[in-house]
Amino acid sequence: MKNQLRTLRAEAGWTQAQLAEHLGVSRQAVNALEVEKHDPSLDLAYRISVVFGRPVEAIFENPYRRGK
Repeated sequence: MKNQLRTLRAEAGWTQAQLAEHLGVSRQAVNALEVEKHDPSLDLAYRISVVFGRPVEAIFENPYRRGK
């Protein structure tokens, strides 16, 4: 799933390990999300939105959105 995670993390000045700590996941999990190898669970998507203070829709692209 396309996302803005890498950009948001860079803007925050965090390493993958630091973001992983904020989210309670491994650095490898953050990397897998950033390279779009895995999609986040709903719970993790909400935790990411809270950490960055943005709605889920601003971080993750909805692949089912009409008109695409």
